[in-house]
Amino acid sequence: MSGPAVPPDVIEIRGIRGFGRHGVFDHERAEGQEFVVDVRLELDTRKAAASDDLADTVNYGVVAEQVHAAIENDPVDLIETLAERIATICLADPRVTGTAVTIHKPSAPITVPFDDVVLTVQRKPGETP
Repeated sequence: MSGPAVPPDVIEIRGIRGFGRHGVFDHERAEGQEFVVDVRLELDTRKAAASDDLADTVNYGVVAEQVHAAIENDPVDLIETLAERIATICLADPRVTGTAVTIHKPSAPITVPFDDVVLTVQRKPGETP
């Protein structure tokens, strides 16, 4: 009999900014805009804590670079598609047991005053297309 499940540890990277050309309107593709992404990585960090070795954990600097590249390259129509792409990046390391990806689109083409458009997706390994 095993003991209770250990809740995952969490690494969060907040506010990854990039200039992208995502959107359904021609002007969004032509002019582009800033997107801001937060990622949450669930994993067990005990091995890394014991070894004090970067090889035993997720290198969040590399993840941030990959997320930034996803923001700035290969435009898509929907932020839902971009979020799935980033979730796949986050789950590429088999130590990551879950992720949450939040995309902020503060310059979305909305005709009324607003602060931000935000989409958050939560995924586990095997749940991305």
